[in-house]
Amino acid sequence: MTTDPVETTASDPRRWKALGVLGLIQFMLILDVTVVNVALPDIQKDLHFSETGLAWVVNGYVLMAGGLLLLGGRLADMIGRKKVFLLGVILFGAASAACGAAVNAEMLVFARFAQGMGEALAAPASLGLIALMFPDPQERIKALGIWGGIAGLGGTSGTVISGFLTELADWRWIFYINLPVAAFALIVVPRLVSESRMERESQHRPDVAGAFTGTAGLIAIVYGLLEAVDHGWGSSNVLVPLLGGLVLIALMVFIESRATDPLIPLSFFRNRTRVVTNFVTLFFAAGFFSYFFLLTLFEQQVLGYSPIEGGLSYLPLGLTIGAGIGFSTAMMPRLGVRTILTAGFLLCAAGLALTSMVSTDTEYVSGILPGMLLLAFGSGISFPAYGNASLHEVTGQDSSLASGVQNAMQQVGGALGLATIVTIALTHAQHQIEDGVLPPEAFTDGFALGWRVAVALLLLGGVLVALLLENVLAVPRNPLAEEVAAEAGPPA
Repeated sequence: MTTDPVETTASDPRRWKALGVLGLIQFMLILDVTVVNVALPDIQKDLHFSETGLAWVVNGYVLMAGGLLLLGGRLADMIGRKKVFLLGVILFGAASAACGAAVNAEMLVFARFAQGMGEALAAPASLGLIALMFPDPQERIKALGIWGGIAGLGGTSGTVISGFLTELADWRWIFYINLPVAAFALIVVPRLVSESRMERESQHRPDVAGAFTGTAGLIAIVYGLLEAVDHGWGSSNVLVPLLGGLVLIALMVFIESRATDPLIPLSFFRNRTRVVTNFVTLFFAAGFFSYFFLLTLFEQQVLGYSPIEGGLSYLPLGLTIGAGIGFSTAMMPRLGVRTILTAGFLLCAAGLALTSMVSTDTEYVSGILPGMLLLAFGSGISFPAYGNASLHEVTGQDSSLASGVQNAMQQVGGALGLATIVTIALTHAQHQIEDGVLPPEAFTDGFALGWRVAVALLLLGGVLVALLLENVLAVPRNPLAEEVAAEAGPPA
């Protein structure tokens, strides 16, 4: 283990300040998943995106983040968690500037890819640092709750921030606001957080080839799914990228099986709690991402909301997520992860089911808000449970890897789920228009169908959690922190 002269140990009060800064960066990273949603119609008009092309503004970010998070987690463990975190923040800030300066659709999408790469480095390193700083199980629950709460609010406040900036200034400012946050972190984090990394044999190297092959496969699959809207499922424009993506995923598995230091060691899959948690995260993320994307289009393109009205409509969601996180943090030691997650899936499914009943004259209070509140509380109680279960019995060597896997599943599930559900929704809407249905009614029917597909995925996830997940009542010991206490010695 190697460390800085500045030690952020369990006895150092600066770790709570460090937690706040790490949470702020995670707020920024999560914010940039949703901050574009309210601005999508304006971005589409200014940069001439097609309907399916618009999905790449979201998916470009989450695909790179999800596809490379495992590599980011491994690099953080091997090179140094603080070093990788700061590198990710630098890349994210530079890419944000490029997003704001985009002159065409291609430039924006490529810059969003670069933003995703920045998150892939910063997010797992951040959670790995928290695991190091808070060895006590109860303190760790509290720390993860605070970190998750700050991050979760980023996802919902992003819509409000986006609405005001888009309408009162310009959509480009939703990216420029990241620059002072990144600069603040680059100044403060080196003063508050100590370096840590696990010793590795010198010949071991992270599996870069496997990471990029898998990410390319995911991009090809998402591209094929979205092309189905314009070309139909039997078109070569759809089948070739889908098959190519599957081949690349298979190639990644082959590369991983022969790698000296694979992205995910086989031993990682021996813990049922972690495996089940990461698998069902795919279903949760698919529902959550599709809710945001489709509801934004529904509010602005069908109901005629302005960007500010659309952004403010999400305000109750953020507040309710915060309440859910507080409830989950307090009750998880008593009820257990399985009970909390099962309830979270069912509440989210109920919320999306209510949302799918909208029509072209839906009122916000009676038609949108009830489903939003159920989805928000279900999401809020789920976030701390996901974070804790993903670190269940994790070894000191692989603390950042475990968080990387969990975050990757969120992003990959969101990207694949969004591509699939958007394709189903838009294809259905196009068929309705061809049959003579007016566009507002056709798109409303398409969005509703997409949400019903998301309901089915969430119900499936809830059943899998109830049947397969161990009901862990408390966060286990933190082996990483134990190694630090044993090996690092007293502060310099």
